[in-house]
Amino acid sequence: MRDAAIWAGLLGGLGLVFGSFIATLAIRWPAGRSIATGRSACDGCGTPLRAHQLVPVLSFLLQRGRCAACGATIARSHLKVELIAGGAGALAGFVAPGLEGAFGAVFGWLLLTLAALDLAAFWLPNRVTATLAVVGLAEGALGDWGPTLDDRLIGGAVGYGVLWLVAALYRRVRGRQGLGGGDAKMLGAIGLWLGWHALPLAVLVACAIGLVAVAAMTLAGRGPDARTRLPFGAMLAVAAWGCWLAAASPLYLLAGLG
Repeated sequence: MRDAAIWAGLLGGLGLVFGSFIATLAIRWPAGRSIATGRSACDGCGTPLRAHQLVPVLSFLLQRGRCAACGATIARSHLKVELIAGGAGALAGFVAPGLEGAFGAVFGWLLLTLAALDLAAFWLPNRVTATLAVVGLAEGALGDWGPTLDDRLIGGAVGYGVLWLVAALYRRVRGRQGLGGGDAKMLGAIGLWLGWHALPLAVLVACAIGLVAVAAMTLAGRGPDARTRLPFGAMLAVAAWGCWLAAASPLYLLAGLG
C-alpha cells in the first residue's frame, strides 16, 4: 500500500504537469501555433507568464481563472485537462505501482492528448498516434505483464483493419465519409497496448459512450442530423484507458483467479 501511495503521488504530480502541456497543445496546435519555442504566454494578450503562474491547477485557482495582466478568461479546458491527467497518473500508479503503472500513465496521457485534439478540432495527428503505437510496442518488449507481443501485433493489425474496412464500406454505400482515417490508426495503436482480445470491448464501450452523447443531445433539443460529427477518437480514448485500468486492477486479477 505504501508503494502504491508513493507511485500514485509521483505519477499524479507528473500528470498535472503533462496535463498543462496537453491543454496548451489542444488550443494552439490546431490553430497552427507553435508551443515548442518561446515562453508561455497569455492566449489573450500575449503577456509572458512567470514561473508562479505556471503551477498546474493552483495558478488557475489563485488567479480565479483569469489572466493577471489583462483579465481575460483562461480556458477552463486547462483546469479540466490538468485534473484528468493528474487523476489518470494517480490511478495508474495506485493500481499498478512500478514500471507497469508508469507505462499505464503514459498510455492515459497520450490518449488524453488525442481526445483533447479530437474534441477541439476533430483531428487525430499521425505524430501522436505513431507515438502511442511505438510506446505500446516498447511496453510489450520491455515488460512481463499484459498481453504478449504477438497478441499486441495482432491487435494492431486487427484494430486498424476493422475500422478501415468499416470506413471504406460506409463511404461506398453512403457516398460520404463516416469515419476518418485517424480513427483506424488510433484503434490500431490501442491494439498494440491492449492486445486483440480487448478490442471488441473497447469498441463496444466507445459506441455506448456515443449513444449516450446522442441521447443527451436529443434531450437538450440539439438532436443530431446528417451533418452532425461526433469525436469517436475521444470516445475510443475513454474506453481504451478504462480497459487498461480494469485489466491492471488487483480486483480484476482476483476476479480472474476466482
